[in-house]
Amino acid sequence: MAGGSAHWSSRFAFVMASVGFAVGLGNIWRFPYITGENGGAAFVLIYLLCAYAIGVPCLIAELMIGRRGGSSAPKSVEVVARESGRSPIWSWIGGMGVFTAFTISVVYAVVVGWVLKYLFSALSTGFAGVDAAAANQSFSNMLDDSSMMLLWTVVGTLITGGIIFAGVKDGIERAVTVMMPVMFVLLIGLGIYNAFTGGFMTTLEWLFTPDFSKVDGSVVLAAVGQAFFSLSIAMGGMMTYGSYLPKDFSIVGGAALIVFADTMVALLAGFVVFPMVFHFGLDMSSGAGLIFQTLPVAFAQMPGGHVFSVFFFLMLAFAGITSLVGLLESVTAWFDERFDVNRHLSVAAVVLIVTVCSIASVLSYNVWSEVRIAGMNFNDIAEDLPGKVLLPLGGLMIAVFAGWRVLRTHSEDELNTNSTAFVTWRALVRYLVVPAIAVILVSGLI
Repeated sequence: MAGGSAHWSSRFAFVMASVGFAVGLGNIWRFPYITGENGGAAFVLIYLLCAYAIGVPCLIAELMIGRRGGSSAPKSVEVVARESGRSPIWSWIGGMGVFTAFTISVVYAVVVGWVLKYLFSALSTGFAGVDAAAANQSFSNMLDDSSMMLLWTVVGTLITGGIIFAGVKDGIERAVTVMMPVMFVLLIGLGIYNAFTGGFMTTLEWLFTPDFSKVDGSVVLAAVGQAFFSLSIAMGGMMTYGSYLPKDFSIVGGAALIVFADTMVALLAGFVVFPMVFHFGLDMSSGAGLIFQTLPVAFAQMPGGHVFSVFFFLMLAFAGITSLVGLLESVTAWFDERFDVNRHLSVAAVVLIVTVCSIASVLSYNVWSEVRIAGMNFNDIAEDLPGKVLLPLGGLMIAVFAGWRVLRTHSEDELNTNSTAFVTWRALVRYLVVPAIAVILVSGLI
C-alpha cells in the first residue's frame, strides 16, 4: 500500500504508531542487558547523546523523505532524488532499509515468541518456586525445543500479520492506540513499585554515575547501534510511516516527541529491570537471557510476584508486537509496490516468508548452533550485520542524501518550520551526523 492510498487519521495515531515502532524490545529487553555488558552509566550517557544529536536529525530526515515521496522506502527515496535532479540509484538506501527490517524481523520474531511463551508461563504459574537453577534450565529447555519456539514465533507473526492485514487505520492505528497507552501505564506502575522494593538507589548510581575508563570504540559503536536499533532508524519503517503523514503535521515536533518517549521508556525499563537484579543479587551482565533467566527468579521471591510477572511480560509483548508491526509494514509496503499486488496478499506473503526464514534463527539456538560462517552462527550474523553495519551505514547514507543531495527548497518546504530550526537541522545533518557516524562506523569495524 503506497503512502498515497492511506493516511493517519490523527497526530495521536501517528505518534503512537511511531513510538510503538521505536519503543520495542530494543528498549525494554535489549537496553538493560546492553547497558549491563557495556559498563552502565557511561554507556547510558553516550547512548543519550547519540539518540539526540544523531538520532533526531536522522529521524527527521527519514520522515521528511517518506512524506515527500509518499511511497515505500525505496520508491520514496527515488521520487525525492528525481525531484532534486539526482540519480534514481539513490533508491538503494531505502532498499537497504527494507532489507535491514527483514533481517531484523527474522530474529526479532523469535524473541517476540519467547516473550509470548513467558507471558503464558506468567499467567499460568507466575514462576512460583523458581530458583536460579530452575530459571536457567527452563530457558535452556526452551532453546533446545525447536517445535515450541517455532509455535510461539508463529503466534507472534500471526498476531502481527493480523494487525497489518486490517490496514493502516483499522489495523495499525487501532492496535497502537490501545497497546501503547497500556504499555506506558504498566511501565510507570512497575517502576514505581520497584522504588519501594529495594535496589532502587543502587540503580540510580549504576545509571547516573559514569565510569569513562570503561569506554572504548566498541562501547561507542554499541551505543550508536542501540540508539539506531531503539529509534528504528534506517529500517525503512519510519519512511513508510512518514508516507502516511498529512502535510500539516510538524515532522520536527513529531520526531522530537518520538525520541523523547523512546529514551524515557529505555530509562524507565532500567528502573523496572535493574532494581530487581540488584536487590536479589542477580547477574547484571547475563546478556540476552537477563529478562528470561534472571527476572523469573526475582518474580518468584517478591511479594505479588505473580501479578508483577504478568504485567511485565504483557508490557513486553505489547512493545515487541508494535515494533514487529513497524518492521513488517516496511517490508509489506515495498512488496506491495514491487509486485503490484493487493495489501492482503502482500501481508500474507511477507508473514509467511518471515516465519519460514525464522526457522533458521530457531535452529541456530540448537541443531545448527555449531554451524558457523567466519566464527558466527546465523543469529550472530543476523544481529551483528544490522547493528554494526547496516544501521549505522543506512543512517549515514540517509544523512548524506537528506543533507547534501536533496534540494534545500524541497526539504525546507517539507519540514515547514522556522528558518532557525531548519538551519540547525541541516547543519547538524551535514556537519555533525555525517562525519560522526562515518568515524564511529569505521573505527568500530576496525
